[in-house]
Amino acid sequence: MSKTVIVGWDIGGAHLKFAALDAHGDLIAIEQIPCALWRGLDVLEAAFNKAITQHGLEKAQHFCTMTGEMVDLFDNRAQGIQQIAEIASGILGADTRFYAVGEGWVFADQVQAFARLVASTNWHASATWLARTVPNALLVDIGSTTTDIIPIVGGKVALQGISDAERMREDTLVYTGVVRTPVMALAGNLAFEGGDVNVAAEYFATTADVYRLLGELDARYDMADTADGKGKTLPESARRLARMVGHDSEDRSLQTWRDLAMTCKQVQMQRIKTAMLKHLQADMTILAAGAGAFLAQAVAHKIGHACEPISMGLPAHADYGPCLPAYAVAQLAAHHA
Repeated sequence: MSKTVIVGWDIGGAHLKFAALDAHGDLIAIEQIPCALWRGLDVLEAAFNKAITQHGLEKAQHFCTMTGEMVDLFDNRAQGIQQIAEIASGILGADTRFYAVGEGWVFADQVQAFARLVASTNWHASATWLARTVPNALLVDIGSTTTDIIPIVGGKVALQGISDAERMREDTLVYTGVVRTPVMALAGNLAFEGGDVNVAAEYFATTADVYRLLGELDARYDMADTADGKGKTLPESARRLARMVGHDSEDRSLQTWRDLAMTCKQVQMQRIKTAMLKHLQADMTILAAGAGAFLAQAVAHKIGHACEPISMGLPAHADYGPCLPAYAVAQLAAHHA
């Protein structure tokens, strides 16, 4: 166990997340910070500096995982990994280390050599940590943008493919989330007022509008800009969702748009359910995590399978929310630093 504060960082494309542990391994700070990395590396620098200053993390030991290398700021993932690692180590210190599947921790000047093991493997850190206490489980981590579906068998992560391409093919990475996913990505048509209606192929609304209307999206995780750059009230969310089926919100009652939101939810649940059933075994516990943990729990209930929130066994006061990978990285580092 380290005698200093350990901070785990999860550097994403839309958010920077961190979890800090004291010398005893107890959680002392955890937070998600908006960080639209596609807008420039200065946004990442500002997010790091904000976290460090607000929480006094200057003298901590820092360990990172990342998914931000895929944003279109970079020409390719290799470039993204290198530039993110340079920014992180430049701010956090030369001793900053990065999670590499099967290799443990590597320094910034090593990430290129281990690019495949570093790129977008935050899910692996989460599952590796969870596997220590839940040897047979299906981790379903539904975030703002994507869903990770990770089988844990015999206390180990039971996946062969680790790249995004491999995992998308295997349905262990599903590009659907509860905040940033465009509604047009859910389905080409939706049930509406007793029939089917084609969905506008326009970026009019996101799943955040859906779950605001249903009252299921925790406001703390509702950090992304709306599709039209306007507010996040129920009438504004209804206006955006109505446009997806060619209407103005005033054409119908608010309840009509809530009903349409429920249809969107059911479509999204079906997609996640189909992927989950490819990997779920009878003796597995479903572990629901992320900003969309409520959705994972709903799917588990629908299929009649045991499900636990990821907070089980963790400090009751802690709000882990979308920060599971950051917390897992910190814990893995604390027990191996």
